[in-house]
Amino acid sequence: MTANGQGRVTIPAPIRRAAGIEPGTPLAIYEEDGRVVIETRAQLAARIRRDVAAVWRGDGSVVDELISDRRASAAAEEDESSGGHL
Repeated sequence: MTANGQGRVTIPAPIRRAAGIEPGTPLAIYEEDGRVVIETRAQLAARIRRDVAAVWRGDGSVVDELISDRRASAAAEEDESSGGHL
């Protein structure tokens, strides 16, 4: 496989089929450790979910924790802007 003068590369049909890439499939392309990685956005999202699930050690919902953290930050900012007086 060779890139053309415009830097375009054609992915061979057997590889597209194996990867589930059909015409119009949204793709993510990025560089990782000097390699070019191409995957469907669905594959990328699934991989991210697996990676996060593998390291998540919190209790309950990530969203609930984020909301709680944001509320605590907002309360601290409010307290700071009022000089500590309500």
